[in-house]
Parts: sequence; structure tokens; C-alpha cells
Amino acid sequence: MHYLLIYDLAPDYLERRAEFRNEHLRLAWEAQERGEMVLAGALDEPADRAMLLFDVDSPQVPQLFAARDPYVTHGLVRAFHVRRWNTVVGDLAGNPVRPE
Repeated sequence: MHYLLIYDLAPDYLERRAEFRNEHLRLAWEAQERGEMVLAGALDEPADRAMLLFDVDSPQVPQLFAARDPYVTHGLVRAFHVRRWNTVVGDLAGNPVRPE
């Protein structure tokens, strides 16, 4: 199953992220190496949200990631949401559906 971890970023995210970026990236790459995280990154212009895509069996995995992420614990993320994403098209789709 795919889950999106959606971060609502603080207005000063870009100015403050350098202090915490290495630890954030370390956690993200470790999750990717475990096969949990597929893609992650911030939206641009404006940099007000970030999306982290997980391929896991439970929403607890992205929730635990967020709980340990220094961007969250140090207030660079104002709020986060975990949403199941029912992917149906693409090689990595969790539930591929083709036209009849």
C-alpha cells in the first residue's frame, strides 16, 4: 500500500532547514534503504508543503518517521497528515487497474 506523508511547512522553513537537513536526510535515506520510502521532496514555488511517499503495510510507518524527523520536532513542519494513496497506474501501482 502507498501512503503519503504530507508536511505543511512553516513560513521560515527555507531559512531554518540547513541546521536540521543532514539528520532529516539521514532518516529519509535509511527509510528508503529499508524499502519503506519511495520518493520524498518539497513542493516548489511556494515551498509550503513536502510530500513523502511510502510503500508499506501500515500508516504507522510514516507516522513514526514524522515523530522522529527533526523538521517536525523543531517546528519546521506546522502539521503533518498521513493519507493512504490508492495508486492504480504505473509500474509501482499498489493496485494496478487497466482499461478493458
